[in-house]
Amino acid sequence: MSDITAQAVKELREMTGAGMMECKKALVETGGDREKAVDFLRKKGLQTAEKKSGRATSEGGIGFYIHHDGRQAAMVQVACETDFVARNEDFQGFLKNLCMHILMADPVAVRRDEVDSTLVEKERQIFMEQVLDKPENIREKIVNGKIDKFYGERCLLEQSFIMDDKKTVQDLLNEQISKLGENMEIKRFARMVVGED
Repeated sequence: MSDITAQAVKELREMTGAGMMECKKALVETGGDREKAVDFLRKKGLQTAEKKSGRATSEGGIGFYIHHDGRQAAMVQVACETDFVARNEDFQGFLKNLCMHILMADPVAVRRDEVDSTLVEKERQIFMEQVLDKPENIREKIVNGKIDKFYGERCLLEQSFIMDDKKTVQDLLNEQISKLGENMEIKRFARMVVGED
C-alpha cells in the first residue's frame, strides 16, 4: 500500500517500540488505521512471546530505581536468554520502568500462584461478608469476580502498567520479548519504603 507515509511508520514505531518494517507491515495490514496497527503489533508480540516461552533463560539482569526523595526504592530481577540482550539499552530501560511501576503499584507477587494463600483467603472472607445481602445462588460468582479483580490489582503481570494503562505488565513483557527476540521472565522483585514494615 503506497499511501503509508514514512511519518506514520515513525509515529507508530515511537508509540510501540516495534521495528520499522513491522510497523509498516502493521499499517498495511490495517489499512493505515493506527489504533488497529497497535493492536496488530500487540497480538504479534503475544504470539512471539508464546513461541519463545519454552526457551531457557539463564542470563538476565537486576534493575533498581531509587526515588529522588531517597526514601523509596525498588529492585527487579528479569531473566533472558543471552548476556548480549541483558546488556542491551532497551532491556535496561525495561528494568528501570518495571522498578518504577513496582514502586508505584505495590504488587504483592509476580503471578497468581505466588500470592500468599492466607492473604487470598482473608480477601475471600471479606468479599463473602460484602455479598451476604445477595441471593445465595450468585454469591460465589460475585466473590470469584472480586478475587479475580484482586489478583489483577495485586499481581505484577496482571497490573495495568503505570505509564500506559491500556497495557498490562504482561503486555509490556511480551512487547520486549518480541522486540529483543528472546524469551524473558520476571523472576522476583523487592520494594522498600522508609516507614513501611
